[in-house]
Amino acid sequence: MKRSPKRLKRAVLCTILMVFGVFIGFGEVFYLSSFGKAEILGVSDESQESSLTIGEAKVDKNQIKIKGEIASDDARPLIIKRYLEKYKSPLAPYADLIYQVSQDYNFDYYWIVAIAQQESNLCKKVPEDSHNCWGYGIHKKGTLKFENYELAIKSYAEYLKREYFDKGLNTPELIMQKYCPSSNGSWANGVHQFIDEMENGGF
Repeated sequence: MKRSPKRLKRAVLCTILMVFGVFIGFGEVFYLSSFGKAEILGVSDESQESSLTIGEAKVDKNQIKIKGEIASDDARPLIIKRYLEKYKSPLAPYADLIYQVSQDYNFDYYWIVAIAQQESNLCKKVPEDSHNCWGYGIHKKGTLKFENYELAIKSYAEYLKREYFDKGLNTPELIMQKYCPSSNGSWANGVHQFIDEMENGGF
C-alpha cells in the first residue's frame, strides 16, 4: 500500500522534529549539568580562596611578630644614637660601634653610654685631646689618652669586660666599689638613672 505524498512528508517532518527535540533535550541536560558543576566548583574555589586568605593572614601576623622582635633588638643602636644626639655628645657618630663592642664583649648596650654620662657628661668634660670619656686610667701618675674616639671605645669595652663583668661586678653598685670607692652612692645612682632613661625612653 503506497502512502500519499502528503502523509510521507508529514512522517518525515515528524521524524525530523523528534530528532531535533531529542538533541535539544540532551543539550539542556548537558548545559544544566555543566552549570551545576560550575556553581559547585565556584563554591569550592571560593572556599579554597578563603582558606588561602586566612592562611596568609596568619603568616602575616607571624611575620609582624617576628619583625617586631627584630625591631626590638635593632632598636638598641638607635636608642644609643638618639640618646647621644639628645645630649649633643661627640660620641653620637659612634653609636653603632658602641653597640657592636657591647655585643662582642657580651654585656648590655647601655653601660658604655651610662658611665660616660656619669663621668664626663658624655665626653663634654674630658682631659684635653684624651678622647677618654670614662675617667679610667686618669690618676696622679698621668692620663690615659687615645688618638680618637674609636680607639677609646674599643679599649674601654675590653677594660669593662676584663676588670668588671668577668669578675662578677655587673651592677652599678658593684662596679662603683672598684671604679670609684670614695663615692657615697651617688655614682651608682647616676648610672642607674641614665640606664633607666635609655631603657624606658625617658629622654
